[in-house]
Amino acid sequence: MVHPSMALLLSATRSQPLCFLGCQGDGLFPSSFRFGFDRRFGNGKKTRHVGSPPQSVASPTMCGQKRDHLSDPNLKILRLAREKFTQEISFRSEDKDLSLAKALLLVAAEDEAFLSFNRDMDACSLLSERKGATGQFKALSEVTDVEDISLAGKTISGWLKELDVIAAEVKSELISREIGCHLLEVLEAVNVVLFDSRGFRRFPVLVDSKFSYLHTVLSYGCGSAIMFSIIYIEVCRRLGVTVVGSRVGEDFLIWPQSGNLVELFRSASGHSLFATINGRCVKDPRSKASELDSGSLLRLDIATNRDIIGIALANLIRLHWKRASKANHGLMLTSPLRPVHPGKDKANMGETSLPLLRPQELRLAIMASERLLILQPDNWTLRRDHGLLLYYSRRYVEAVQELSICMAFAPEEEAEILEPFVEKLHLLRLLSSWECLDQADSVPVL
Repeated sequence: MVHPSMALLLSATRSQPLCFLGCQGDGLFPSSFRFGFDRRFGNGKKTRHVGSPPQSVASPTMCGQKRDHLSDPNLKILRLAREKFTQEISFRSEDKDLSLAKALLLVAAEDEAFLSFNRDMDACSLLSERKGATGQFKALSEVTDVEDISLAGKTISGWLKELDVIAAEVKSELISREIGCHLLEVLEAVNVVLFDSRGFRRFPVLVDSKFSYLHTVLSYGCGSAIMFSIIYIEVCRRLGVTVVGSRVGEDFLIWPQSGNLVELFRSASGHSLFATINGRCVKDPRSKASELDSGSLLRLDIATNRDIIGIALANLIRLHWKRASKANHGLMLTSPLRPVHPGKDKANMGETSLPLLRPQELRLAIMASERLLILQPDNWTLRRDHGLLLYYSRRYVEAVQELSICMAFAPEEEAEILEPFVEKLHLLRLLSSWECLDQADSVPVL
């Protein structure tokens, strides 16, 4: 037996060429609808969707958590870190004023709070399963400001001061060697402090995502190439040296802003200064970085601070997705868009099953994707990937909304690929709603 409101809804959608893209309201009784275009009817023009941004992008995603836990300090840190990150990114008039270190420390604070909240929830569940067991949890102090956020025992300001300390060590190195402040000498001193004194090193292949967080890299002295580049940029900025960067193939390369780049490629003791700064990729013949010289550097597009943060977030998405889908070798985000048997896809709609993914890693990938969309809201590829992450998380209403917005920005051929998948999500959402109704009808009335 179909609910009367559902029957009315289905008849309306069959008779109209436009399909609803999601609703706002409670359950099956939406208070407002969002509509998208259908290329099979009318003039087929794209229509942009007007309204407030999706809640999943505007604030940290904590769907499914009980309301009893909304006062948890970890959740307050989640909200505060996201708000401050958004402010840091959105309200800076000049890109040069944007702090790479602070923005990425706020990213780390939000993810650490999410992990801490999950650990506390697991511990509470274990205690509740053991009859008569009692346990005490360390109470977190009230969080009212970003400076109250602690990362591995230090505040965000504390980690920023750690970069100041490294810059001070470089100055001491210059003084001890009684050399001037020529650009190359400053860079050599930075290399001595980072590589020799502190033993920093890059991981050629990063497996553990924790080494893609700034505070962890500063603590352990090792991490991803992009995080190391960010540390190098931040330390040099404190020394009055401007270091720029650009993505070259799969690598992100950095170099000082200088009118004489030839000196960077002069070999000394078998290594050029450019190779020392950027690591093994410069000498790897499989990498495009190995083809660069002083002339080609000038032709590269310089990455903005927002671009660099975006690269770091994209790396986080890639790592968390890889860990989330570890049990499904070869599974790609875009796999659902190109089914092997398109004709059977709709026929088996009721039997749709999603691959088994690690929920915590999937949620972290979604959170990184939300931040990346704050940086680049008009990037249709990022929005498509975000919608697919929501699909894998079974958040069909949000997935429909994101992918429908994506269709308004995507090229014609890509929108045509997305359209049948969005229709599939509509049906999945309706099936989920029917399952909820069936469960409600089956509950006996006492």
